[in-house]
Amino acid sequence: MPRFAANLSTLFTELPFLDRFAAAAAAGFRGVEYLFPYEFPKEAIAERLAAHGLTQVLFNLPPGDWHAGERGIAALAGRQEEFRESVDLALDYARATGCRTLHVMAGVVTDEAGRAAAWDRYLESLRHACGRAAADGITLVVEPLNTRDVPGYLLTRQAEARQAIEAVGAANLGLQFDLYHCQITEGDLSVHLRDYADVIRHIQIAGVPDRHEPDTGEVNFPYLFDAIDRQGYAGWVGCEYRPRGETTAGLGWLRRAAAA
Repeated sequence: MPRFAANLSTLFTELPFLDRFAAAAAAGFRGVEYLFPYEFPKEAIAERLAAHGLTQVLFNLPPGDWHAGERGIAALAGRQEEFRESVDLALDYARATGCRTLHVMAGVVTDEAGRAAAWDRYLESLRHACGRAAADGITLVVEPLNTRDVPGYLLTRQAEARQAIEAVGAANLGLQFDLYHCQITEGDLSVHLRDYADVIRHIQIAGVPDRHEPDTGEVNFPYLFDAIDRQGYAGWVGCEYRPRGETTAGLGWLRRAAAA
């Protein structure tokens, strides 16, 4: 069975954020991830992790103005200095929490004529971030997002992610493979798992199309869990879904996966 990490930005939202660590541990999770930790002191997060025996698996670099629709600034014009500061902030939190993997969000680029220049800025940003993260032995990942949920996002397909990874050429840069996003944009999940196994550094799951528990919707997750095991993937699988109701009540899929 893969190692599952609770995404505390989407699970256990019945509770205040810092109380979700205890709830995740009580539900049987041994790892956690979330979108962003920056509203909370890094020391408080580290304390919760230690108190409940949890591994901090992943979080994202600061996204820019999230409420205004920004989804990362790595590719955005005029934001290079802000991006570099965001790298240092994320690494500071990663050191404090023992996190070994950070997601670099590319950004939304609505000007089609400017996408080539945005791509070049994105690669430049990744090169800088990889250089900074390498000193701490931290891996960075890039993630294609589907165009239905995030219109205009720079990175939408696995092939584009591989192109960026190969162009940067850093040993500590890999792919965050989100089965939810991939199913909506490309499908053919087991083939993509196989074909990108060499660059996958983190996996995320959610039911499709409604992003609920992975035992809902059109994707056969038990089959894919077996495929992940057969590939010898040793990383974490982040549970980045929105529960249909109370989080613990929807964890039957996790108990069945453990029993299988």
